[in-house]
Amino acid sequence: MKQSRAFIPTLRENPTDVETTSHQLLLRAGFLRRHTSGVYSYLPFGLKVLRKIEAIIREEMDAIDAVEMVTPILQESELSQERMEIDGDGSDLFHLQDERNRTYILGALHTELMTSLIKEEVKSYKQLPLTLYQIITKFQDEPRPRFGLLVNREFVKSEAYSFHISDESLHETYEQMKEAYSNIFTKLNLDCYIVDSDASMPDNLGVHQFIAKANNGDEEIAYSSTGSFATSVEQAIVSNHYEKSDEILHEVEKVKTPNKRSIQEVADFLDVSIEKCMKTLIYKADDEIVVVICRGDHKINEIKLKNAIAAQSVELAEEEAVKTLLSCEPGSIGPVQLPVGVKIVADFAVAAIVNGVAGANEDDYHLLNVNPEKDFAVNQYADLRYAEEGDIAPDGIGTIKFTKGFEVGRLDALGTTYSKPMNATFIDEAGTEKSMIMGRYGMNVSRIMAVIAEQYNDEFGLKWPKNLSPYDIHLVPINLNDAIQKELADNLYKLLQTYRFEVLYDDRPERAGVKFADADLIGLPIRITIGKKAKDGILEVKFRETGEITEWQVEEVTEKLQAYFTLN
Repeated sequence: MKQSRAFIPTLRENPTDVETTSHQLLLRAGFLRRHTSGVYSYLPFGLKVLRKIEAIIREEMDAIDAVEMVTPILQESELSQERMEIDGDGSDLFHLQDERNRTYILGALHTELMTSLIKEEVKSYKQLPLTLYQIITKFQDEPRPRFGLLVNREFVKSEAYSFHISDESLHETYEQMKEAYSNIFTKLNLDCYIVDSDASMPDNLGVHQFIAKANNGDEEIAYSSTGSFATSVEQAIVSNHYEKSDEILHEVEKVKTPNKRSIQEVADFLDVSIEKCMKTLIYKADDEIVVVICRGDHKINEIKLKNAIAAQSVELAEEEAVKTLLSCEPGSIGPVQLPVGVKIVADFAVAAIVNGVAGANEDDYHLLNVNPEKDFAVNQYADLRYAEEGDIAPDGIGTIKFTKGFEVGRLDALGTTYSKPMNATFIDEAGTEKSMIMGRYGMNVSRIMAVIAEQYNDEFGLKWPKNLSPYDIHLVPINLNDAIQKELADNLYKLLQTYRFEVLYDDRPERAGVKFADADLIGLPIRITIGKKAKDGILEVKFRETGEITEWQVEEVTEKLQAYFTLN
């Protein structure tokens, strides 16, 4: 491609109202243009990168016998009602109406549509398992589009759906899909974590997220400093081992703590470490009141709490309910002398507190020298708190560290979450009608492109990985008015194309500085400069990844380029 004929509208200045490096560089390098909030055009170079990402996805999907198809973006609004009934949310959908007042939605997820399609076409166990995938444009009424392609309203997504006769069959496909996704992100050169996540729907059999590292990410990950452990912060398991001091146990003492409501205020007022304080909270778990205790410097993780006590839902009790139960403000609650029959659940760290501080269940009073089991009984100890940086990693290797990232892929073992309410059934070998077992697997292709740009750049511009770059080589003659330089550039351009290299030939009548700045900004892997040494057959070669500059003879250029591009 000759650059004079290409459409690459680069910008010299940084665009305004841009928050991320990837957004800034994709705009400046002429890969994207914004039309309105959360809506972008992929300019030719952006589209080439997108298509290369899609090709890698197709290669891995085809390898596990997933079959590509396309479903409509425009869907009947009745499908949104199915979604509302199943997962309780349809607020992110775009709605529209035709001239006959029939209502439609623009697809955000196609789970209901795909389930309704398979429900009509698949009737027997002999037709299963079946895995279908598509790569299509999606629409989502994102309330706060930001960060360019990272959080937007229109995006390209790859999604797959699998249908099975048993949990075992689903598990087999799920593991194949997990491996395929891992292969995809490896080929995309993304620094990614595979994270166990909480299943938000009760019939869901498992969830894994693929989180790509990004400093401005909206997901927080806990990982081991030296091991292989990685999970969401919400799911990070904390060790149940805490050192217990050998202090002599003292008798409980009641002290006045006027107007001290927070744990930190109480600790400061009593001049004790916050680690010796007990934070006591009243939760409503389904229809039961539960007292939950953690150490003063820790925070209750409600997902862990819900799982520990096998509740469908947990929420902090209303202040009035607390006053009815204990006749005090929430800031004075403690575990000593609670009403008979109230269940007490405590984090493992509480068991190691010696001569601690707790609320007295009386406004403006706290208790000193409170000891678990001596002064109050605990019905259940469990891991109830959020992990913190520096905690021992669950795999016992290293300590927990936190980082941020964006979800680029997600696997959901849906089970019968959708098939049962939508009556998607099959007849098994015994002639019995059963609900199909389903899996759903998705990755945001537009976001992947942005995350790659976020991870591969420097102060001068983008640095595309070799297999994703819109072109392989940027050919830059310094002076096209020099007959020797022009002849060498023209001949080299033709030669490289015969070797199947994708070449961007900068034939513009621009100064060398402008050409070099654009080359760094666009970020192709190799820049070959033809300058004053052209008469001697010498080329200047710059590797964008490292910034290294070297010289090659014209005769060796194809051999060296082939060696470079075949290296991983």
